Amino acid sequence: LFGTIVWILVASTRVPLPVLQGWVMFVAVTAWFLSIVFLSVFLFGYANNIAVNWNQADFIFHGATFVFYFGAFLLQAATTSLHHFPRKFNSTTQERILTGHEYNISIAASV
Repeated sequence: LFGTIVWILVASTRVPLPVLQGWVMFVAVTAWFLSIVFLSVFLFGYANNIAVNWNQADFIFHGATFVFYFGAFLLQAATTSLHHFPRKFNSTTQERILTGHEYNISIAASV
């Protein structure tokens, strides 16, 4: 659920730094997909047929997801913090990297 919300929030903003926000989207999509696979394994009873220590697998999965989501949070927060910088430094217009609405969406995606 939260991964889907991150997709929506990040995808609804103009992407000023594609590399940073691309990683955020990669983490959200990958974690969402693997969570669905993990849930399907348990719902359809495949967990009983596969000889794996599921407690350890769950711990490793959620630990890795935490590390990747924390890194994605840092990158999204770094992108959000650039709100006050102008888009073109040599221009006479002061167009911001993120508009006020996109700034609020980026804050929500960071959280």
